[in-house]
Amino acid sequence: MSTPSSITIIGSGFGALSSVRELRKRDKQADITLIAPCAELHYLPGIIWIPSGLRTREQLIVPLGNFFARMNVRHVAAEVTGLRENGRLVDTTTGEVRNDALVIASGGRFIKKLPGIEHAITPCEGIAAAEKIRDRLQAMSGGTIAIGFAGNPNEPSAMRGGPMFEFLFGIDEQLRREGRRDRFEMVFFSPAKEPGNRLGPKAVRHLLGEMARRNIRTVLGHKMQRFEADRVVTEGESFQADLILFMPGMTGNAWFDQTELPRSPGGLLKADAQCRVEGTQHVYVVGDSGSFPGPDWMPKQAHMADLQAEAAAKNLLSGLRGETPKATFKVELICIVDAINQGTFIWRTPQNNVILPSARLFHWAKRGFEGVYLRRYR
Repeated sequence: MSTPSSITIIGSGFGALSSVRELRKRDKQADITLIAPCAELHYLPGIIWIPSGLRTREQLIVPLGNFFARMNVRHVAAEVTGLRENGRLVDTTTGEVRNDALVIASGGRFIKKLPGIEHAITPCEGIAAAEKIRDRLQAMSGGTIAIGFAGNPNEPSAMRGGPMFEFLFGIDEQLRREGRRDRFEMVFFSPAKEPGNRLGPKAVRHLLGEMARRNIRTVLGHKMQRFEADRVVTEGESFQADLILFMPGMTGNAWFDQTELPRSPGGLLKADAQCRVEGTQHVYVVGDSGSFPGPDWMPKQAHMADLQAEAAAKNLLSGLRGETPKATFKVELICIVDAINQGTFIWRTPQNNVILPSARLFHWAKRGFEGVYLRRYR
């Protein structure tokens, strides 16, 4: 009887956990090890609701002990520091982990090079950042709130702008509910002239129209220069800001530097259409860690990571059986841009771009999806 294959997964986010499910669905015997500092899933799409009180920390952190037990996964509580032997050996803060095949799903890292960026809160850094936004809003009696995002100039797809539209519209709606919107000026800023263009031209027009309707001022198309404690400075305009929320572009994890894996111009791992890291054997990447072939609007979102995880799992197991990996992933953007009590549905594929305007139904659909998605891990 042959020894089961040893598969290592790095990360505990959407791509990593989807990889666990897809691998286990196809191979009941594989020896799966997952490396991550904590046995927890932090459901970051839900942090948009923390400032308004619709969600708390406890509701968005899912302990993974039960999931790992059901999936027969060994968890190594450690941080990855590098790779050796062409990926067959993973170095961690608690020792080395050997494998026959590897899936890298450790997410991305925000580029924090802009001068004065310490004066801005980066929401998608996690739950603590959203709690800081909540606390700052509660303490403010008025002033200017500036919300914006930028990309990685060397990697157009390595950005996460969608949540910033949700924080923008959500905070606007929250202040209206509290009867104090008139005491605040809200400004949306981006070096892009058409922010959100990866969602499609119709979506850009809708989002900018929604900002105009909500009396949100826009500062667009000017390169970012710096932040100050109470100011946003761009090449075209400088304006006061009492609270700054800013999402910079993304690059690869710092530990990628301790590997020989090929990198894209933006610092991510170069992947082929089968999610295999180029030039490697049995090393795959899914989600924000990778740079994949496809349209320049291909999103960095959980749904895309799930689709890539399915392809990576099929190909990894095929490769271990000595077959040629052939599975590819579907490129699809699906999101609901939420505003606390309503949402806008956006869907984009290479063939279609659909936008359905704001409705309460989509807000509740987003909340319902959260419950269904997390149930599989609870």
